[in-house]
Amino acid sequence: MFMAKINPFKSAMQQLANAAQILKLNPRVLSQLKSPKRTLSVSVPVEMDNGELKVFEGFRVQYNDARGPFKGGLRFHPQVNLDEIKALAFWMAIKNAVVGVPYGGGKGGIVVNPKKLSKRELERLSRQFIGLIYKDIGPHVDVPAPDVNTTPEIMAWMADEYSKLVGSWQPAVITGKPLHLGGSRGREEATGFGGVVILKQAANALRLKRGASVAIQGFGNVGLFFARLANAAGFKVVAVSDSQGAIYNPRGLDIGKVEAHKKALGSLTHFPGAVNLTNEKLLQLPVDVLVPAALENQIHKGNAKKIQAKLIVEMANGPTTPEADVILHRRGVWVVPDVLANSGGVATSYLEWSQNLSGFYWGRDEVLKKLTGYMVEAWKNILREREKYQTDFRNAAFILALKRIADAMESRGN
Repeated sequence: MFMAKINPFKSAMQQLANAAQILKLNPRVLSQLKSPKRTLSVSVPVEMDNGELKVFEGFRVQYNDARGPFKGGLRFHPQVNLDEIKALAFWMAIKNAVVGVPYGGGKGGIVVNPKKLSKRELERLSRQFIGLIYKDIGPHVDVPAPDVNTTPEIMAWMADEYSKLVGSWQPAVITGKPLHLGGSRGREEATGFGGVVILKQAANALRLKRGASVAIQGFGNVGLFFARLANAAGFKVVAVSDSQGAIYNPRGLDIGKVEAHKKALGSLTHFPGAVNLTNEKLLQLPVDVLVPAALENQIHKGNAKKIQAKLIVEMANGPTTPEADVILHRRGVWVVPDVLANSGGVATSYLEWSQNLSGFYWGRDEVLKKLTGYMVEAWKNILREREKYQTDFRNAAFILALKRIADAMESRGN
């Protein structure tokens, strides 16, 4: 999959600078938001199944906790690096403030290809990592969650390891757990569900006709649920992609059959009745809505002028560079930013955390009803800021978040 060589933390700081300038943010607040509060870097020794000892590099960045505990995912990926984790931790602080949940921002990761590890090696890696950082996390300190290549099972191992180390079962230390260990109903589809709530709000505001066409880059958990739910909501999903390429049928795709094809063959390519495309070409299709749901920096100054969609709903983290934002805004393309569009996951993580702390659990419908309320309220707030400051959606979202973070920091005397 194509990815421009752009430093994500540099992009994040440019986004911060843009919004801070419009808002005239308190310089003392701005200076603190230019770097994380704490950065943990650990070496994780793991005994492999063959008896060899391997050492993996791991990170946990705790960016800002003015509004509540640090909160953000843990990813296992060979391309994990500190600048990426810092950017993601910063975006989590913004995202949590945008959606209105009482969290700060954090993120973590391990430099590893989990597909090359056995299940036992993966468990040892997960537990060892928690063993190295457990004194710096906790239900009221820092609450990790799943991210790229991490699963409910991995979260269960981590929650169990933390609980062993502190001497009691602490389900609220980790979200995204299996249901039988305190996970929340509705969590699996939450990010995609929240994104489609926002899609419907934006499509209505843009007056897109029923059956508007949608292209989705990425067919993991988020892209798959987004595709299913967008189809169910009356949109026409015409293209989807994975790391090996994209498929396109302007008449629409049967998402159930696409999912079965992917499971059977391990790839989307050669789906009957669809044209094979590259991920780059998918971004440029003549569709109403483009949904980047894969990696960061996919939309950049080199391709922003070629995008034909009227509306971009960012379901990946950081898929659009600041340079591309300027080009798209000038062209009148609406870009609903990741810090709003994909915040359904963390909003539902908050609901899981709340259930763990209270010991009272809701059904799926109740969880998704609460999630819908958070997403619609955030959309309305961002529309208000966009109109007030006459700016784009990203700046409006950042302005909303920065106001809330600054209020918390100033009230706490920081």
